[in-house]
Formats: sequence, C-alpha cells, structure tokens
Amino acid sequence: METTSTIADTLDDELSDQSASPLLEVHGVRHRYAQASTGSVAVEDVSFVMHQGEVLCLLGPSGCGKTTLLRVVAGLEELQEGELRFNGQTLATQGMPHVPPEKRSVGLAFQESALFPHLSVLDNVTFGLKSLPPKQRRMRAMQLLDQLGMAAYADVFPHTLSGGQQQRVALARALAPSPQLMLLDEPFSSLDARLRDRIRDDTLHVLKQVGAGTLLVTHDPEEAMFMADRIVLMRDGRIVQIGTPQELYCHPLDPFVVTFFGEVNHLEGVVANGFVHTAVGPVATNLAEGSRVQVLVRPEALRVVEIKSDVPHDHHSHVLIARLLGRSSLLHICVHGTDGQEAHLHARMPGVFLPEEGQAVQVSLDPSQAFVFPAD
Repeated sequence: METTSTIADTLDDELSDQSASPLLEVHGVRHRYAQASTGSVAVEDVSFVMHQGEVLCLLGPSGCGKTTLLRVVAGLEELQEGELRFNGQTLATQGMPHVPPEKRSVGLAFQESALFPHLSVLDNVTFGLKSLPPKQRRMRAMQLLDQLGMAAYADVFPHTLSGGQQQRVALARALAPSPQLMLLDEPFSSLDARLRDRIRDDTLHVLKQVGAGTLLVTHDPEEAMFMADRIVLMRDGRIVQIGTPQELYCHPLDPFVVTFFGEVNHLEGVVANGFVHTAVGPVATNLAEGSRVQVLVRPEALRVVEIKSDVPHDHHSHVLIARLLGRSSLLHICVHGTDGQEAHLHARMPGVFLPEEGQAVQVSLDPSQAFVFPAD
C-alpha cells in the first residue's frame, strides 16, 4: 500500500480550505529557546488550521515541539515568528503587542490539575466566573460538575479527591467561562490506565457537548486516535503529517508515521514489474523500477493459520514463540518465502491463538497494512 501525495500538499490543503471559517489559524510559526546551550529551534515553520468544535491533537515524541506550540497559542510564550489568527482576527504576529492568556478566550488544563487547595471544588470551578451573579455562577459550575460525574463532591476540598477526580474538576474549571478554545497539555498522562480510559471518554463527551474547539497535546498515539477529529503529527519541531486518525494510520506519508503508531516488521527488496517481492508475498508499488525499498508491515497485517500434519515441514514457516497479551496473541514467526527468502516477523492475532513452538504455519499478508518507501 502506498500514498503518492506529499506533506506539502497536505499543508496546502489545510491552509486553502475555505469551506468553513477557521477558529484558529497557525501560519509559519517558529520558536527558538535562546537559553538553550545551542539556541535550538523548538518549533520550525508550523502551519495548520482548526475549526469550531473540532478536537485537534498535537502528537509526537517528547521534545518534538508540541507543548511549546501549545504554549505559544495560549500566550504563555510570546510569538517570535509567524502569525496566529483567532476567529479571522490576527491574535499575534511580529511587532504586535503580546496578548496575555487571560485575554485570549482560551481554557487551559495541564497534566497537573493545579487546583486551589484552600477552595472547595465548587469554588474552584466558579473562580473564573466573577462577572456573573452568584446564582448563575453556581448553576454553571454545577452543570459542568454533573456532566463530569463530580456534582456530589462540590463542597469538598481538592486534597480529599483522587488524581482522576482532581483532573475532572480542573477540566470543569477550564470549561466554566465557556472558552471558544480549550488547550489540554497531557491532561491524562498521570492517571493509571483504566482510570485514564474512563476519564478521557467522559472528557470527549463533554467537549463535544459544549462545542469548544480543542487543541490537545499527547505523546500517546492511541489517545490521539481516540480523542482527535484530526491529528498533527510532529517530529523535531516540524509537522510530518496532518489528517484524520484513519488517514495517518492507513495512508502514512513517511516511515516515521508508520512506526510511531505501533510496532512494525521491517523488510527490504527491489522493485520489479511494479511489485516488491517479500517473504510474505508481493506488495504493489509505483516507485521506480529497480529501486531499493523498505517495506513496513504491521503485525496485524499477517494472518497465520496452522498447518495440520504429522509430516515434518522444514520448508514451511513455523512458530518460534507465542504469547497471550490479553485481547490478542503475539507470535514470533520464522517465515519462509516461496523463492527461498527467510524473515523473522511478529504477527498479532485476535483473541487466544497460541500454537506450539515449531508448529508449521501458513502466513498471508493484508497488503493494505504494508507500506513501501524508498530505502533511504
């Protein structure tokens, strides 16, 4: 499987889409930390748009620039180069006075909830609603606490709450002033796995109910795929690809995109008659005839079937190790191709599938989960 469009094409499409007025436009943003020993660039020529009600995820490994970019949008870092536009109006550009966070109609929630310890849950949520009459402040706060399952804790203090409960209160506090844009920086990363799944599910429902545009920073690809309408995948301060979760997973533009979303099997080959012949079968490509290429194959792309026979099958693929991982089984397989090629690959099968060591198997490939790129 292969994608012929380029990263530049994707960015051009983002910036030229006039079908709806964007909530936030980020154009050519560049940010350098002068205090760093090398004066390193944290964000380099980043551009994208997001729309009202959209959840847009900034995804990438630690140090890729996603949090810096979020801080620039929030006003916690002054814009150095580029332009930010909010609801069609210039929010920040070179030579323009800095607009602080409290003037930007944004809600902020970070990894640490940072609740006021001397205020009750209710008072924490109403803290930013001082312009409203007391009755309306309480009504707004209780509505959000109820949506997040925290109404029963309105009168308690933060230190009596669990980490997950504190995170829900922090989200309610950020949403209370009805910001047009929510900025979330790794808000679930400090929670244990089961609690994290439940809270981000509740959070997504509330964000969609209130209709705020949301810019979410995470390093977790599964979280990004669950939460985001679209993903901005970053590496070394630059955007690698923008698209829906399905577009990034099924139509990656770069090997980094494939490998960031999970384990892959690496194969190599040479293009002949429009195909790369591998140990698990041919993969179509439109790369140049005779060019050396890499083929990235996801473990779930391999279908494994046991060969039932008492006769030794030395020339067949066979199982080296099988391990149950809960919802799936992971097999380490020695694969023998029809032309003598051999490769050690991982295959992931749904449910419990645990062949014995040495079991002969037949391995077939789902070509939609195999991706061909130039070898370099």
